[in-house]
Amino acid sequence: MCGLFGLMRASGAEHPEWGSDAFVALGLLAEERGVDSAGVALFGRPTAINVVTPTIQGDVTDGGCRVVKGPGRFTDVWRADLLATLDAAPVVLGHTRWATQGLPDQLVNAGPLLVGPLAGTHNGDVEAAELRARFALPAATGGTDSEVIYQALAAGNRPEDVLSALHGRAALAWVDRTRPRRLHLARGALSPLCVAVDGEENIYWASNPAWFRAVEESTRIRFTSAVLIREGTHLTIEAGRMHSAGFVPTARPGDLLMPERVWLGFDTTDRERDFAQRRHRVTEVCAA
Repeated sequence: MCGLFGLMRASGAEHPEWGSDAFVALGLLAEERGVDSAGVALFGRPTAINVVTPTIQGDVTDGGCRVVKGPGRFTDVWRADLLATLDAAPVVLGHTRWATQGLPDQLVNAGPLLVGPLAGTHNGDVEAAELRARFALPAATGGTDSEVIYQALAAGNRPEDVLSALHGRAALAWVDRTRPRRLHLARGALSPLCVAVDGEENIYWASNPAWFRAVEESTRIRFTSAVLIREGTHLTIEAGRMHSAGFVPTARPGDLLMPERVWLGFDTTDRERDFAQRRHRVTEVCAA
């Protein structure tokens, strides 16, 4: 299972470097959920969008968004010279990959992905062929289900319609590069996603709530809240306001046979708390 993490910086934050330190710490912790590749997407002022599909480039800036990714661990990809850009970014997406679809050694399959105007990350495994047929999507550039999900979202479909159509495990974080101060977080079936807020009202997300406790031990950040998002939730966050929309999450029978990977790294209390509030339906894969 992949690791998602990220930061949405409050406009009035007095210590941007504190949030940046927490983001880097989350990246190090996210290595427990994937070491095939890692990457970050750092947002700035919107510019013309030229790159609209995943690329093999390890460092590309387009549409006001800089994506840096590479094979291996987050520690192999992260560089100190990115700190100034990180300190100024209103939103940063992070991803560590445990490949389930698409070759693990190809950067075209590594997150974050650029698809249309969107930059996004995904943790999980869904039926890509079914999704492609449902929304009449073109052939993907790479080999991941993640790219197909973002193709469907980038095509202008209502997010809840796309999220409802996912068969499998899914947690997502994405931003439209034309609106870099609007963040989308979504949790479909099973794949965990936790959201936290610190004392300066910066917003963070992570695949494991225990990472936030570890961040408090190693940085100056103190969280005022940390909540596991329930399945079937799509959050849109902008200007400090959060809008929540619901959808029906769908798992496949086989997804229920791998709890060790779904809650990889969780302690017993966090896992039992999240397990108890599951609300996905279970269906066989529909014929395309």
